[in-house]
Amino acid sequence: MIFIFLNALPDSLKAVMTLVILGLVVATFVVAQRQLNPEKYPIKKINIILAYSGLFVMLVGGIIALLFLWGFQPLLEIEVLFTQIVAYIETQVGAIIASLLVILFSLAFFKITRIAFAKLSQGGGFRERRRKTIAKVSLSIIKYTIGIIATLLILSFFGVNVVPALAGLGIAGLVIGLGAQRFINDLISGFFIIFEHHFDVGDKIEVKGFKGDVIDIGLKTTKIKNWKGEVKILNNGDINDITNFALFESVAVVDFAIAYQENIDEAIAVVNQHLVELRELLPQIIEDPVVLGVTNLGSSSVDLRIIAKTKNEEHYAVERMMRKKIKEWLDEANIEIPFPQIVVNQPKEPKN
Repeated sequence: MIFIFLNALPDSLKAVMTLVILGLVVATFVVAQRQLNPEKYPIKKINIILAYSGLFVMLVGGIIALLFLWGFQPLLEIEVLFTQIVAYIETQVGAIIASLLVILFSLAFFKITRIAFAKLSQGGGFRERRRKTIAKVSLSIIKYTIGIIATLLILSFFGVNVVPALAGLGIAGLVIGLGAQRFINDLISGFFIIFEHHFDVGDKIEVKGFKGDVIDIGLKTTKIKNWKGEVKILNNGDINDITNFALFESVAVVDFAIAYQENIDEAIAVVNQHLVELRELLPQIIEDPVVLGVTNLGSSSVDLRIIAKTKNEEHYAVERMMRKKIKEWLDEANIEIPFPQIVVNQPKEPKN
């Protein structure tokens, strides 16, 4: 019917409509180019998708409109197909509306769940990392569960019998379980890591010589990021011999040396006099530093040691600052920090 109506239009009106269609296509192309101009708009993924999608729709729509307008016969089949599509949509209005409601409800439920877990994982304290870990894993499980349930509901709305599909999923699960033992091993190991509290998101651990912060824990893999920004992805089944540095407070250990001719008690007194200042300077220290005393009699020095309990994994910065301050304190007190020395004894010449 649309084809008959367009075919009855005068050629002058068809020419005007052709120019309008071409103008819309050109305008869409110009707008798309502006959206992809980094000097005017930030290049975001959504901008790229919208620009190319709009351009594609306008090009295809313009070509089809011109073919309809100038009466190309193959478009009769397109009109028939279009009519069939419209008729099918009219008969399936209820199923389409129900499917849209299921999709909207699923997205809203997942959004609310994600916000709720984000709120629950906040609050600080020692248990925050644990809460974040449980939240990440729970969200992953909920996402896949919602997706499967929504898909089955939508298929049932369109008359698909989902009972055989559920039975097929059970058989497929058995086949996958027999053929993917490595995958099942990773999943089981992931459950043990999470629920036995081996480590949490944010903990600093070392696995197979790689040390870094845990940035993500999944049921199959774990991601660890070191101080250089390198991310190592490990299968949970391969994670063993773990060293977790985040369970307890850290201890800063600093060794320093004085010359043999210096008074040991005086050096310890000088250091003790300034250690209280060190805690005020470094809030990472949670207990007053302590001079343990002499730890070694070296070849050219007497070695002493200071320890300080710090917040978890904060001892590196504390050790660096302590070494700097010890050097300054000993210099102010004129206490020599020795360097390796070799004493050469020259034999006396025999008397004549």
